[in-house]
Amino acid sequence: MKNLYEPGQQIETKIVAITDDTIFLDLGLKSEGILNKAELTDENGVCQVKEGETIKVFFLANKSEELHFTTRLSGKDTGKEILENAYKNGIPVEGHVTQEIKGGFEVMVGSTTAFCPYSQMGYRDRKEPSEYVGQHLTFRIQEYKNDGKNIVLSNRQILEEEANDKLNRLQKELTVGMTVTGKIKSIESYGAFVELNGFQALLPISEVSHVRVADLHDVFKVGQEVTAKIIKADWAHEKMSLSTKELEADPWEGIAEKFPVGTKIEGSVSRVADFGLFINLAPAVDGLVHISKLPVERNTNLKKVYKAGDTLTVTVDSVDTEEKRISLSPVVSNEEQDNASEYLSKQKDSDDGETYNPFAELLKKRK
Repeated sequence: MKNLYEPGQQIETKIVAITDDTIFLDLGLKSEGILNKAELTDENGVCQVKEGETIKVFFLANKSEELHFTTRLSGKDTGKEILENAYKNGIPVEGHVTQEIKGGFEVMVGSTTAFCPYSQMGYRDRKEPSEYVGQHLTFRIQEYKNDGKNIVLSNRQILEEEANDKLNRLQKELTVGMTVTGKIKSIESYGAFVELNGFQALLPISEVSHVRVADLHDVFKVGQEVTAKIIKADWAHEKMSLSTKELEADPWEGIAEKFPVGTKIEGSVSRVADFGLFINLAPAVDGLVHISKLPVERNTNLKKVYKAGDTLTVTVDSVDTEEKRISLSPVVSNEEQDNASEYLSKQKDSDDGETYNPFAELLKKRK
């Protein structure tokens, strides 16, 4: 078979079949290209590619009328001439880190000694130098001088390229608006990190549920599977935000029918603000009692009078489902009204104002 490719030439092709030890590549010819399956098999023996997938490979040689390709050169393929070709064509090579030396590491590429600087070993998850010694890693030749006597390698360049390829693939697979399923990797006070195909996305605590979540440990545990919606993706900074809240029903749907104007309901104080009280009426639905409707003076510090969890009977004054706002008024019992009326009657001719009665104030506001 006549050589259609130059040694070291890179091509992009599809995988047409995978057997026990070989990956067959579509070359648009009568026969397929051949790639050693071991090159794309992880330490657990799992093949990292599938039939139909597109990959980039380098032409290695025509052996017995078979076109052989590689994703990297192994030790047996690394003679001087091949290494120089790998340098010129950017073909990755496999090397064994034998020892730490001044400025970096000694690496054996086949029977050839090469050097990898500290700065070119590892990428994001950098290890202690001693941890690299003894490892079998993939490198790209950065320098090839003095007829192969001075060879400088980079493991970092390989890892960067792999990370970029993975990111490009994920960018196509994970898009804003789609629903995904992943596992909780870690839990922080501000959110949970979810692993999606090796990429970690953040599920902020504010996006967990319409109902307020105080502690994520009450909702999730590490290793738990979770389904969420992708609401934001910043691939330039490798960040993604998820939401499980987006998959819940809107708690405000039908709320106007559930709480029509005039409805009297007993709720609990969910939050005390300077301008009034937020009263929880239903899960994730709060209404506001403005300070002007409360039996206190306008400049009163409400946090000294009320606290979260206090029970208050209120009446619905208005409902705006579009803006998600409900206006409420406190309900004063008949007994309280009678007491306030009696108080007002006794104080009618008095201006000293030494005694403050909140229910009397509320009654004044209602007259």
